[in-house]
Amino acid sequence: MPSLFQETVFLKNLYATPADWQRDLFYSVVRAGHLRAGIDHRIERETYPGHEIILCLSGRGWLRIAGKKHDVSAGQLVWVNCHHPHAYGAVSRDPWELYWLRIEGRPLDRISELLQIRSQPVFDKLNARAAAIEFERAFDTMTGTRPSDAALASAAVAAIIGITFDARLSEPGLIQPELPAAVQRALERMRLYFHLPMRVAELAQLSGMSESHFSRQFKAAMGTSPIDWLRRERINQAKRRLIESNDPVKEIARQVGYHDQFFFSKDFKKMTKLTPTQFREQESHA
Repeated sequence: MPSLFQETVFLKNLYATPADWQRDLFYSVVRAGHLRAGIDHRIERETYPGHEIILCLSGRGWLRIAGKKHDVSAGQLVWVNCHHPHAYGAVSRDPWELYWLRIEGRPLDRISELLQIRSQPVFDKLNARAAAIEFERAFDTMTGTRPSDAALASAAVAAIIGITFDARLSEPGLIQPELPAAVQRALERMRLYFHLPMRVAELAQLSGMSESHFSRQFKAAMGTSPIDWLRRERINQAKRRLIESNDPVKEIARQVGYHDQFFFSKDFKKMTKLTPTQFREQESHA
């Protein structure tokens, strides 16, 4: 029978405050640690800055996200997009021991969407030993003062992301790295001209398909409709502008393609659970 710890013990508990240039250039590790969970270990949040990556070293835990509970055991990795409501904790009969990182970086939302972590947040077919080495490398470099330390910590995060891709690629159908050429052309246009009015009929014409056929092809490849993808791209662009500039919310709404601030704020809150002003204030104190 496993030894039960009544209280959670932090064997390593690290904080870092990356400089603005480091946040701009790299994946930033802002919190990290190694803990041995007690029987009551539990974290529950509505929203929180960044993403958390957890490696279960021993014991068992659980994660609840998007209304679904996932079991976690030794050798598995968990990815949590903390912008969405989430909860996780130890199984009281066999509390987990884990490494964890809380990371920030502009591509993370897009990467997590591609990895489908909202529906599949647990990675069970991965090289856990290689992942542990990268966690330890991040621990060693995240609080360093040399300019190179930020790059080394970012490289460790990038290596962990690479390990998650390798794991997910072993699960057929969960990643589709090759997009149909017609869908790729539409995506390129939406990424470049997200701020301009855009109709599905125009994208279908660009792709050489009927509107209905294009919509089916796009959803099969991207998992969402063209308009919903464009809406999310606009909100992602708005999030960056809210962090990097002092422009008024109304002006940022216009910059990303919304001509009505009310609809912009409505979409923004639907996707982030925060108003644009709340998001800006939260990120300024992250």
